[in-house]
Amino acid sequence: MRNYEAMFILKPDLKEEGIASVAKHIAEPIVKNQGTVSVSEVWSPKRRFCFPIKKYKEGIYYRVNFAIQPKAIETLKQAYHLNEDILRLLIFNLENN
Repeated sequence: MRNYEAMFILKPDLKEEGIASVAKHIAEPIVKNQGTVSVSEVWSPKRRFCFPIKKYKEGIYYRVNFAIQPKAIETLKQAYHLNEDILRLLIFNLENN
């Protein structure tokens, strides 16, 4: 298993319940693919963009650190792209291999 960090940009109009729901939807595919979540938090509430993303001028940045097998990353990306509350995502490897 490798360690990864994912940064999500969520819609700015989400309330606390909506953010909690998205956080649950982010963690589910990781656990389903035999991964473990170590950190899951709002990194920055409502940060302004330099350019609009899907017609939004700001968004909520959400950070997740997790460990999972590398072959499961594509499955995670596919699951996250289906969630309409996620505007953008970036997953990167924390190990230098």
